[in-house]
Amino acid sequence: MQTEPRAKSQQHLEQLKDDLTENVLDFWFPRSVDTEYGGFITSYDKTGEFAGNGNKQIVTQARMVWLNARLAGEGFGQEYADLAEHGLEFLLEDMWDKAHGGFYWEVERNGTVSKPNKHLYGQSFGLYALSEYARSLDDDRAAKYAHELVDLMDEHAKDEAFGGYVEYFTPDWTPITEGRTYLQNIEPDWSPKESGDAVLDPTLKLTNTHLHLMEAFTTYYEAFKTERGRQRLHELLTIVTNTVYRTGRRFCTDKHAPDWTPLQDDEEFRIVSYGHDLEGVWLVMEAAAALNISTSIFSELFETLWEYSLEYGYDEDYGGFYFYGGFDEPASFRIKAWWVQAECMTSALRMYEHTGDTQYFDVFEQTWEFIRQYHIDDDHGEWHSGITDDLEPVGRKGAVYKGAYHNGRALLECIDTLKRLRK
Repeated sequence: MQTEPRAKSQQHLEQLKDDLTENVLDFWFPRSVDTEYGGFITSYDKTGEFAGNGNKQIVTQARMVWLNARLAGEGFGQEYADLAEHGLEFLLEDMWDKAHGGFYWEVERNGTVSKPNKHLYGQSFGLYALSEYARSLDDDRAAKYAHELVDLMDEHAKDEAFGGYVEYFTPDWTPITEGRTYLQNIEPDWSPKESGDAVLDPTLKLTNTHLHLMEAFTTYYEAFKTERGRQRLHELLTIVTNTVYRTGRRFCTDKHAPDWTPLQDDEEFRIVSYGHDLEGVWLVMEAAAALNISTSIFSELFETLWEYSLEYGYDEDYGGFYFYGGFDEPASFRIKAWWVQAECMTSALRMYEHTGDTQYFDVFEQTWEFIRQYHIDDDHGEWHSGITDDLEPVGRKGAVYKGAYHNGRALLECIDTLKRLRK
């Protein structure tokens, strides 16, 4: 352990704790709690006022349940167990399809189903929330639904021919093969519209979906230790570390044909998402640890993904990571999104823990300092959605994809990592 990072750890630890409790959590709770209809309201303008969209989407509703369950499990207080229960009730009573099983994509504020189709991206976060709730709060009901959801995905979505999962279905789990998906892939949350579903071939297999399925199955396997959970997690780990990684190119591609052929001919597909690649680094560490696989097996992959993102996606002048860019060229979309900073900060600190190389601690520090200076809103709370190249904030405080999850989780993960580093 280097002396300097150890000496700085306590200072950063206190800053992270303060931001988590006094800024992020104080912004969202109780503000987001829908006491009339259940679940959470996530639509807020830059000052924290309701921005007019009461619809509730499975991804963000499940993420809010996950976060509160995790907070309860880590001893932050009974209030978070109560909030997790509040969110779970809405997931199971209003977002779970009682006829066919699985979670609808979106409902109106009062629970009326508005987008009934099912996407594995949404199911992944449902599984993540159910598994964390069952693990942290020792809850049999959440466990029952988690196992049922895995059964459904195995029965209807598991691709036995090519591996991974078919992603998009009607409510009765009939695969959708034409039209558009409900998955808003990498459109930023500061776009003029709060819900702008991307026009994508519904037969595609997405790295982003499978990355979050790996994340969900990591917690599922940690919670239940089933043999099926182990097998599914092992396969997803292979997909994330091998299938979607472009050997020799130093990055992952997101969109693939059903047989995992990467789609790279169209310019819109030739995109590297720095946040997803570096988020994947620490999520792979978690998956490998759950499976009792040495993370050293993946060290070269981790370091290569980091080299590429630092070369093309990192701001050497001010710190922080841009959103995305084309292959082997500097970032073209130069907004610095809140979730990208959160995931890259976490990944940098985990890489320092993994390698002992102080360059990663330096990037952690620089990214955290960028967040403190530009993303954190001392006047109204929370983090700004994005920061422009001119260092100006843009976007809402809350939206369809922006809840307390990315930054809340990153702060928790970095706090836990710094505690380990101090030992």
